[in-house]
Amino acid sequence: MKILVLNTGSSSVKYRLFDGTTTLAKGLIERIGEAGGDAGDHEAALQRVMASIDLSGLGAVGHRVVHGGSEFGKATVVDDEVFAVIEGLIPLAPLHNPAALSGIAVARKLLPDVPQIAVFDTAFHQTIPPDGVAYAIDASLAERWQIRRYGFHGTSHAYVARQTAELLDLPAEEAKVITLHLGNGASACAVSGGRSVATSMGMSPQSGLVMGTRSGDVDPTVIFHLHRVAGLPIDEIERSLTRFAGLQGLAGENDMRAVQERLTAGDSAATLAFDVYCRRIKEYVGAYLAILGGADAITFTAGVGENSPQVRSAALSGLSALGITIDETRNARGARIISPDNARVKICVVPTDEELEIAQQATAELRT
Repeated sequence: MKILVLNTGSSSVKYRLFDGTTTLAKGLIERIGEAGGDAGDHEAALQRVMASIDLSGLGAVGHRVVHGGSEFGKATVVDDEVFAVIEGLIPLAPLHNPAALSGIAVARKLLPDVPQIAVFDTAFHQTIPPDGVAYAIDASLAERWQIRRYGFHGTSHAYVARQTAELLDLPAEEAKVITLHLGNGASACAVSGGRSVATSMGMSPQSGLVMGTRSGDVDPTVIFHLHRVAGLPIDEIERSLTRFAGLQGLAGENDMRAVQERLTAGDSAATLAFDVYCRRIKEYVGAYLAILGGADAITFTAGVGENSPQVRSAALSGLSALGITIDETRNARGARIISPDNARVKICVVPTDEELEIAQQATAELRT
C-alpha cells in the first residue's frame, strides 16, 4: 500500500511517496505564491505534486501537523470535525497549523476518496504524566488558555527511540532511551518502553535546549525586563527570542558548522556559544537520567546530532561516573554505536526519518 506524506509550510510543500518502507518519489515545491515561485497557491502546488507521481494503489495521505494540543494522542483520520478541532488549535501554533490545514483541505478536494491522516508532532508526548506537563501557574489560567507542556519533534523521538532499541537488540517495551534531536530546532526526550515520559520543548518549540535561532530556556523575567525597562514591544521580544537568539544570538551564526569553524580559530563568541549549547544538553541528560532512573542508551540524531562529533563529545564529557563515556575513535568516524563495548550506557548515533515515521503511523491508523 502506498502512502503519500505531505509536509505543508506557508510557502512550501515537501512530499515523499512510500510503498511500505521504500521511497518511490520525493520532492519539494518552494516559494508558493511568490513571484517566480514554483506554484501560485497550495492547490496548484499539490496538483503539480500529484501529476508527477504514480498514485495508483494510494492508501492514504499522511500530513505532518505540528500541534495537536491535548486532543490528539495518535495519528487521526481527518473528517470535518477533526479539521475543525485542528483549526481551533491555531492559537497554539499560529505559524504552522494554518499551513498544514491548507494542505489537508486541498488534498481532501483533489483526492476525495483517499483517507487524509493527520500525524501530530505533539502526539508522542501525550504519555508524559501530569507532573511532567503542568506548569506551576494559576491552574484556572492554565486550563482556560490551554497552557501546559506539549512537546514537539514527536515523530523523530518515536522513530529514533525505536531504532535505538533495535540497534542494541533491546525489547522496545523495556528500553530506556534519552533521544537528542539536534538540528536548527533541538529537543531532548526521555523514552521509557517506547513512551515519552519527559521532553524539553514546552507549550511551544521555544523552550529547552539552545537552538539555531531560538533561546531555549530563559527566566520569564527576561521578557518582563526587556518590556518594562528596555521598552521593547512584546512582538519585538518574541521575534528576538525566536529569530535572533540561540547560536545566532551568541555567535552571529545559526549553523553549528560555522560556529565550530570559528571555535577552531579561537573565536571567543563562538567558543561561548558552543559551550552554552553543549552545557544545556548535558543538563537535560542529567535530568532525564534521574527521571528514568538510569538509561540503556543516549542517542543523537538530526543534522547536528548526526554530523558533529565535537558536539557529541562535549555534551557528554565528564559523565563517566554515570556510566557515560565515548570512544573518540568511533565517534570521529561516525559509527552507529560510539561508546566503548563495556559501557554501562550505550551512546548511539541514529539518523532520523520523520517522513517514514509519518507513513508508518498513517498505515497503522488505517489498520485500526
